[in-house]
Amino acid sequence: MDVFPWNQFHLGELSTIESYCVINNGSGDVIIGDRVRVGIGSVIIGPVTMGHGSGLGQNVFVTGFNHSYTDGTKNSSDQALDIRATTIEDEAHVGSNSVLLAGVTIGKRCQIGAGSVVTKDIPPYSIAVGNPARVIKQYNKQTGKWVSVTGDHTIDSIQVGTTENEKAR
Repeated sequence: MDVFPWNQFHLGELSTIESYCVINNGSGDVIIGDRVRVGIGSVIIGPVTMGHGSGLGQNVFVTGFNHSYTDGTKNSSDQALDIRATTIEDEAHVGSNSVLLAGVTIGKRCQIGAGSVVTKDIPPYSIAVGNPARVIKQYNKQTGKWVSVTGDHTIDSIQVGTTENEKAR
């Protein structure tokens, strides 16, 4: 871990950072909530916030900055960083080998499919996949069913109930 004193690092209760991970708060705070799992080989470079009960699969890359390249006469390492905080909200999970680019928000209870590249915000209660990641389903709280966003049909085979975390609230 590369934890520097000029930015905040917080690891919540019952959270796990598995082997071979890199956590770096040199360019911004890294805040990891309670009951979070960061999978083997994942990289988190701040500013990044992970909400309670969220998780990363193996080899996920999450960044809160990009290297600017506005001046073509200079090396990008000699230019300012484009710092934009990345947020993974409560109980959202990111599949193995995915990439979350700077400034995106993964909404509450989202599922990001393995190998996805997230370049823009994903709304809460969504399933997103691909490169670039696109939302393919959203959870309808009124019907209790997942609905395909590419068509008008309801996915009847997927039912989501109240989680233990919601029952405790």
